[in-house]
Amino acid sequence: MFGKNKHSRRRFHPLKIVFFALVFAAFVLAMGWVVMLLWNFILPGTIGVQPLTYWKALGLLVLTKILFGGFRGRPGPWGSDRKRKWRKKWMNMSDEERQQFKSKWKAHCRKRGYISEKDQKNIEQPPMDDNEEV
Repeated sequence: MFGKNKHSRRRFHPLKIVFFALVFAAFVLAMGWVVMLLWNFILPGTIGVQPLTYWKALGLLVLTKILFGGFRGRPGPWGSDRKRKWRKKWMNMSDEERQQFKSKWKAHCRKRGYISEKDQKNIEQPPMDDNEEV
C-alpha cells in the first residue's frame, strides 16, 4: 500500500525516533516548569520555604522519579496488576498452602534480618483473649 513493500519490517523510521525524543524532552521540561510554578505558588506563602528556580524544580522532579518510580501509568512499584495477580493467587490457595507460604515468607524475612527476635516472639505467640488466665 502506498508504494511500500508489504514485507518491510522498518517500523522505526529515524524521523519518528527524533520526533518522539523531542516530544519526550518537551514533556519533561514542561513538567519541570509546572513543578516550579506549583512550588512557588503554594509553599512559600504556606510554610515559608524559599522559591525554587527552574533547574532546582527539574532536579526535584528527577529525584521524585528516582525515589518513587512514577510516570509509569500505574501506581508505584506495586501496580494494580501485580496486586490483582497476588490476590487471585492467594484466594486460590488452600489453608495449608497459605500456612506454608506464610512460614516460608517469615523464614525469608528472618534470614534477611527484617524480623528481630522480639518481633519473632510476638508473631509466634498470638495475643491472649480477655477471659484467658495467665
